[in-house]
Amino acid sequence: MKFNKNSEQELLGGPHSRRAELGTLTRVARELIRGFRHLHFVGPCVTVFGSARVQEGSVPYDTAREVSRALSRLGFTIMTGGGPGVMEAANRGARDMGGASVGCNIKLPQEQEPNTYLDISIDFNYFFVRKLMLVKYSYAFVVMPGGFGTMDELFEALTLIQTGKIHDFPVVVMGKEFWMGIQEQLDKMVDAGKIDRGDLDLLLVTDDVNEAVEHIERCTVNRFRLHRRLRPIRVLGEPTRVV
Repeated sequence: MKFNKNSEQELLGGPHSRRAELGTLTRVARELIRGFRHLHFVGPCVTVFGSARVQEGSVPYDTAREVSRALSRLGFTIMTGGGPGVMEAANRGARDMGGASVGCNIKLPQEQEPNTYLDISIDFNYFFVRKLMLVKYSYAFVVMPGGFGTMDELFEALTLIQTGKIHDFPVVVMGKEFWMGIQEQLDKMVDAGKIDRGDLDLLLVTDDVNEAVEHIERCTVNRFRLHRRLRPIRVLGEPTRVV
């Protein structure tokens, strides 16, 4: 998929002609249908969020890879944003164990390329469509150190859970020292009455990979009766792999 530099700017740039708005709706619908069609068979996923700027050999990279290995052993598909850094590490961890590895890549002006550890890769022009896919198929979220995008993904997941838009799936935040300031801010929000103390129960903040994986297993596998992945039906033209 070629990057359409005007797609998201056009959508978010206020009202346009009816013809232009119809074109935008058509492009968005095409991406939604494509995402649903190609990701329908990925099975129960855990989505791993984190920085694209993390380098191989760093603690966040190695931790993301280790967590994904362990989750793959439980039978989860590892889903990421498909790019480098933490995303690469998580997909690589799945590949290490022979587990399923999925990437939802966003097309950016600087040409973010999918990492090389993906079994399934699908490209999106629209951030909100990509974020929908990263949430829709996941039963848990692992959040590694990251920047604005990671913060956005973390708090969107928490908001969806808090408001009952999705089930109270486990959200595991890895890296106590990195996230210390956010934890302090959340405590201030509780003290100010902006959120309830119980809302913090949605989060597990830890440095321990085993604790993270055991928490996800306890909160998902039995509770949601997770089962094997659905399989595509060829006679219906359902895709068996994504290019």
